[in-house]
Amino acid sequence: MTMPAKLVLLIVMIALIVGLDLSVFRHHTPARLAANVGVVLLALAVYLRMK
Repeated sequence: MTMPAKLVLLIVMIALIVGLDLSVFRHHTPARLAANVGVVLLALAVYLRMK
């Protein structure tokens, strides 16, 4: 995976986490944590698949 692809994956992961936190899970801390862990695991799976 090239450096620009890694950067794009990181930016998408951060944007998805922040977007979900602000729009959906603002007052639901356990669900927010679970969603954030899920997004990070999904990004990790994509990274490992593209590696």
